[in-house]
Amino acid sequence: MEESQAAAQIIQMIKKWDPFQAGGDFYETEAAEIVQAVYTEDDPERLGKAIQTIFDVSFDKELPLEDCKKLAERLLVIKDSSTC
Repeated sequence: MEESQAAAQIIQMIKKWDPFQAGGDFYETEAAEIVQAVYTEDDPERLGKAIQTIFDVSFDKELPLEDCKKLAERLLVIKDSSTC
């Protein structure tokens, strides 16, 4: 899988996750920021905290870190499959 395909899959996963039940297309800015974070972080804990911060800044609501970490783990699998 190419990086562009992986980025598209990451964006789709974030939209599907829909943490505030606002509709998947509501998270375009956050999805772009998370894609960037995925390619700078390799640790699920740090990526989870980055995801939590991105949503907190955008929506002024803190998501549970455990939820963000679970998403981070799935996103890192996608990234890793694009670099093998």
